[in-house]
Amino acid sequence: MAREKDADATVRGKPAHHPGTQAKGPTRAVVIVPVLTRQPRGDDETNRPRLTRSAEARHDEAVGLARAINLDPVHTAVVTVNDPRPATLLGSGKVEEFAEIVKEKDAELVIVDHPLTPVQQRNLEKELHAKVLDRTGLILEIFGERARTKEGTLQVELAHLNYQKGRLVRSWTHLERQRGGAGFLGGPGETQIESDRRQLQEKIIKLKHELETVRRTRDLHRAKRKKVPFPVVAIVGYTNAGKSTLFNRLTGADVLAQDMLFATLDPTLRRVRLPHGTPIILSDTVGFISDLPTHLIAAFRATLEEVVEADLVIHLRDISDPDTAAQAEDVERILADLGVDAGDTKRVIEVWNKIDLLDEGNRNRLLADAADGSKGPPIAISAVTGEGIDALKAIIETRMAGELEDLTVTIEPAQFGLVDWLYRNGDIVSRTDNDDGSATISLKATQSAREEIESRLRRKNNG
Repeated sequence: MAREKDADATVRGKPAHHPGTQAKGPTRAVVIVPVLTRQPRGDDETNRPRLTRSAEARHDEAVGLARAINLDPVHTAVVTVNDPRPATLLGSGKVEEFAEIVKEKDAELVIVDHPLTPVQQRNLEKELHAKVLDRTGLILEIFGERARTKEGTLQVELAHLNYQKGRLVRSWTHLERQRGGAGFLGGPGETQIESDRRQLQEKIIKLKHELETVRRTRDLHRAKRKKVPFPVVAIVGYTNAGKSTLFNRLTGADVLAQDMLFATLDPTLRRVRLPHGTPIILSDTVGFISDLPTHLIAAFRATLEEVVEADLVIHLRDISDPDTAAQAEDVERILADLGVDAGDTKRVIEVWNKIDLLDEGNRNRLLADAADGSKGPPIAISAVTGEGIDALKAIIETRMAGELEDLTVTIEPAQFGLVDWLYRNGDIVSRTDNDDGSATISLKATQSAREEIESRLRRKNNG
């Protein structure tokens, strides 16, 4: 049984850059979301069954991915697949049905929101008479359009080449053998596919060398930061969870933040001073997504090392999304692949974003349920309205610099250069100017700030 939708409204924007795109407007696409009836396997270590997503949520995400590169989904359908076909994934009847739809809608592209084998992709292109992209290929296309820095471009290109390397079985029109050796005396040479595969491999090796240079540069920058040292706080989460909006809220930056899947791709780092003066480096990372292609995880490892090396990880969730639990599981699985334990409450903070989109009853119920969990109560915020941001900053500062402590210091006249530093790095409770010219200051400061104050006073006294 297939649930289908027509979407004839044109998606405004620049045309997507796909092979075969000739029209000036957005490429017309048919989006197919296969729902396999077999339950996904559980995790290897825990044997815990993976959370399944609703068909509606999968449909909406697939359409969102298509629109993220300005495709025009002229027809969308959710199709139940009881018996996946090795040749086409879908049954022959459904393939014929979609071939008619492609023709009727004058679609140039078919998106199948499921991994396809090279053979399945080739057969579907023959039957549907249109270019076919599976979920992996579509995400790669999005990343290709989003990359802005040299590093991001290299990473996407490497992922593309690794993906294409396994696709060199599509219908070629030039499979004749090339001549080997010199002139006509040479024997049969390599086939065209072998030649293409060899050229791809050469490009892959070259890109890996270039990315290794990028990685070394990142290591140097990271080493310089550690010498200062500023703790690094990385924001991770499912795509469209609001990471860039939160990043902008915390830093005052102007990073692109849109209601769009993978609105930003390249990582951004900014220095932030927390309320009691603690400096940190905040890192906004690429969004995660279910079934993130392994090619991308491998290619973006240099970027994702910012998460691995971070002193604190903020796992941002869109708590208003009905599939928030499944999304969180996907993020935790990718973090585990990177060697980050999402259950480590000392290093990972779970933050619930878009709390403003929930009614009071649902908000209180969710917070009460979460408080009973092993991870402790999450931090509820709205990156748009600013609700809960002060509490989040306070928790980050506590994790990075310790709890606030009451402190009283007496500053001698020769040490008055420290007064300004105290005002910038603590909450001044009271100040008394003494007859001998000294000042007694009571303040609240983090453990880290207290240690710095004591160190500065000792240096002044010894000097």
